[in-house]
Amino acid sequence: MPLPAVRAYRDSDRAAVIEALVGLQDHEVALHDTRLPGRQIAEPYLAQLLGLVARHAGAVLVAETGGGFAGFVACYIAEDEVIAETPDSNRYGYVSDIFVAPDRRGSGLAQALLAAAERHFAAAGIARLRIGVLAANRMACRAYEKHGFEPYEIVYEKRLARLTGAKPGVPA
Repeated sequence: MPLPAVRAYRDSDRAAVIEALVGLQDHEVALHDTRLPGRQIAEPYLAQLLGLVARHAGAVLVAETGGGFAGFVACYIAEDEVIAETPDSNRYGYVSDIFVAPDRRGSGLAQALLAAAERHFAAAGIARLRIGVLAANRMACRAYEKHGFEPYEIVYEKRLARLTGAKPGVPA
């Protein structure tokens, strides 16, 4: 397979990125019950994402192979105010989304997209890169670990049974 060309998002990429977002979301729908259907969220999510990227020195980078869409990565600078953490931990690059076309999975394209995001952040003086993933998405976890990511924080969730007749803040 030819090496991918990674470049900045263009308005002409919109339809392909929308379809990629639908695919990403529908994959996550199968992994967790908190996710809404891809067709329901893809367009407003892309608008939100492009706004975040514009406001927070980010980028949407598109990978092409043979002149066709092969995937994308979206990333931006996130800033927290956690008193207990170092300044370089409070200002970091965040990869919000990454998609590789099904026929390109396992080809190293995810690694190429993540490397492009790293270069974007290195140019901005960012020292740390973070990415989120559903715990059940083992394939993505393996790809991120292969690229050198390590678990940083783990968020656990417990679904609470609805208590009938209980008032908010009052134990049942």
